[in-house]
Amino acid sequence: MSTLTFPHILPGSFKFFKSSNVLHLNFPQIQIRHPSVCCTKSTPWEPSLPVTYAPTETAADNLLTKTTNIFDTLSSENTAEVAVTSAKELTNTSNQPSVQLQFLKWPMWLLGPSLLLATGMIPTLWLPISSIFLGPNIASLLSLIGLDCIFNLGATLFLLMADSCARPKQPTQASKSKAPFTYQFWNMVATVTGFIIPLMMLYGSQKGFIQPQLSFITSAVLLGPYFLLLFVQILTEMLTWHWQSPVWLVTPVVYEAYRVLQLMRGLKLGAELSAPAWIMHVIRGLVCWWVLILGVQLMRVAWFAGFTSRARQQLTSSAADS
Repeated sequence: MSTLTFPHILPGSFKFFKSSNVLHLNFPQIQIRHPSVCCTKSTPWEPSLPVTYAPTETAADNLLTKTTNIFDTLSSENTAEVAVTSAKELTNTSNQPSVQLQFLKWPMWLLGPSLLLATGMIPTLWLPISSIFLGPNIASLLSLIGLDCIFNLGATLFLLMADSCARPKQPTQASKSKAPFTYQFWNMVATVTGFIIPLMMLYGSQKGFIQPQLSFITSAVLLGPYFLLLFVQILTEMLTWHWQSPVWLVTPVVYEAYRVLQLMRGLKLGAELSAPAWIMHVIRGLVCWWVLILGVQLMRVAWFAGFTSRARQQLTSSAADS
């Protein structure tokens, strides 16, 4: 019980005085109980099951340790295990698409050369001349250009497949291959030489410097497809150099091998047209020139294979020493 003390006040004089008579009031203590609120529904951010916390012997020491970072008290072993596990999972998931791509690349080793054979060699070797050449006219010229366009389509598909097969297994690895400047200079000199010499001969024939004079349609049938494909080769090589594609080494080999067959076809057409002897000699000279250039290109392929082997051996030896 609690006790409150009040002084006794006289109503007549309104004066306080000391008296032994003191009024004592006793009040009982009141105990307030807080009612508990029960709710069966939990909020979305609360877990459905009760969360229990069981501290270990070492947890209390680490929990109250004063550190500069709040996360320094946490143990890093679990974090390292999670990081290693996630890295392995990412490696496995990244290797799966690369393996699938390698399976897709295997048929290209046969499909690419087959396209090159079907679009370039078969029409030139087995198609009769009489079916595509009807005389010195525009129709024959368009037929010959159509054959060369079919080959160009097959050569483009072949180069795209070769570029895909030359890419590394891992997409993250660098796959750029820059052609040396000396190689680019040599290719441009060879191509421009093969373009200027027959063009000067035809110009001299049109101006009357070379006799007998060759008509425009006859010269277009004999050398028109040759000039067109030569221009396509220059454009393709410049694109492979600009994109730093690994196929820059085989691009001239593909076009120059077909160019030899193209010029041999021109010799047959010259016999059908009864062309002058000087233009036949020009075509024969072009055949010899491009066979020579093709041989140089094949020697460069062999040199590049040896250079790559030496570079790989040096890299392996340096890695072993380190």
